[in-house]
Amino acid sequence: MPFAPNGLTTTTPSGKVNPRMEGLAHGGGPILTKRIPCWPYADPKGRHVVSYDEYAKTGGYAGLRKALSIKPDAVTEEVKKSVLRGRGGAGFPTGLKWTFLPKLAVDEAGHEADPGQRYLAVNADESEPGTFKDRLLMDFDPHLMLEGIAIACYACRIKTAYIFIRGEYHHQAHVVEKAIQEAYANGVFGGAGLLNGANTARGGSWKVDCYLHRGAGAYICGEETGLLEALEGKRGWPRIKPPFPAVKGLFGKPTIINNVETLAHLPSIVEFGGEWFTKHGCPSSLGGNNPPSYGTKLMGVSGHVNRPGVFECELGIPLRVLVEELCGGIRGGKKFKGAIAGGISMGILGPDQFEAELDFDIGRRYNVLGLGTACPTVFDEDTDMVAVARNIARFFKHESCGQCTPCREGSGWLYQLMGRIEAGDAKTKDLDLALEIATSMGSMPGTTICGLADGNNWAVRTIMNKYWSEFEKRVKPTFVPVKVSIGAGAR
Repeated sequence: MPFAPNGLTTTTPSGKVNPRMEGLAHGGGPILTKRIPCWPYADPKGRHVVSYDEYAKTGGYAGLRKALSIKPDAVTEEVKKSVLRGRGGAGFPTGLKWTFLPKLAVDEAGHEADPGQRYLAVNADESEPGTFKDRLLMDFDPHLMLEGIAIACYACRIKTAYIFIRGEYHHQAHVVEKAIQEAYANGVFGGAGLLNGANTARGGSWKVDCYLHRGAGAYICGEETGLLEALEGKRGWPRIKPPFPAVKGLFGKPTIINNVETLAHLPSIVEFGGEWFTKHGCPSSLGGNNPPSYGTKLMGVSGHVNRPGVFECELGIPLRVLVEELCGGIRGGKKFKGAIAGGISMGILGPDQFEAELDFDIGRRYNVLGLGTACPTVFDEDTDMVAVARNIARFFKHESCGQCTPCREGSGWLYQLMGRIEAGDAKTKDLDLALEIATSMGSMPGTTICGLADGNNWAVRTIMNKYWSEFEKRVKPTFVPVKVSIGAGAR
């Protein structure tokens, strides 16, 4: 699609991508990628790291200024009104999560008690294969995340924030560290308090310190309690819950854990209001009292498409529209065979599910674990799905932390079975055995502490069930000899 003279387009040819984007309060166009050129709004070749000065000149930190002008609880209520759901994978309502922190006593004069030490842990680990949406924000517009951190800290009465960044994100770590230094130099963090000690509706200023912590490359540290263990300098082993992090988290203190993209939404929600946010996205496709899927979402598309990359779309966009219109279709004009909708742990969408809407109801409607990170990996008609299952099983075997026996042993067994099936050395009974192992490990069956085994379970199980014929062709029949005896002397 040709770009408009002002560098912005608000729809693809069908008009199905962002039909209401032109009505945004900030003048139209994308929200999270306002300063990051992304197709179809602008040419990605124009991307550069947004400095503090450029960020501030283009409306940056306006949301933080507004947040400080109202009470912390009012900020939380605005986020609750927006029904912003976590963008890290689980989709839990952000404002509701904040309310799990211990309540503060208020004296007769209306003054809150000292909240004591609390922490904000920013999950920038992003180790899920096929996911690279947070990387885009940290690469080019890190101050958007930092402004979200400052707003969350004020709303939750938090004085210390840690950004836990993936160990392999070497360049991104340098970019974020420089942005933090710029934020300190310009009075956003440290010193007299947020925004150079600006007076807040709470009374006085509110000082926040922000630190960057680099992980060592373990997938399990993307799990919130494994992340906390790693921040404390321990082995990244998930914790048993309860107690939950909001009550007893980092260093035993109340802790909120939010994803990079989740925090990046806060400045616009506070600036324009929670109701404005609900005008984008879609209500629950299941109806009833099910929570909606409001707002825009960064969707990183990879695999067999002509134009892979990160696209900002409203939640609810059909997978076919995302692939055919934004990504230019499947490579080589081939047919769609399947897609992992949101990271490999979510399971796979089959060949008859190309019309699946990418919203938080996708799990219950299309037999996958959930929307996850909403970063689809697309497969064309020539893809060997047995090899895909084997490769995913290999990954989970390698990344299992080893704390829970069903995951530690079961992931290895699944990998062995998938390798045997791919090599043509398995029998039909091995298909049933693989499914039996898969369905017996994970936090859902109640056999493990965290959801890593569930991801392994859903990935392998959905691939096997939706491409059963491919697996049947690779195995040998299992024969059970039957003897028939007639008379006493028969053999």
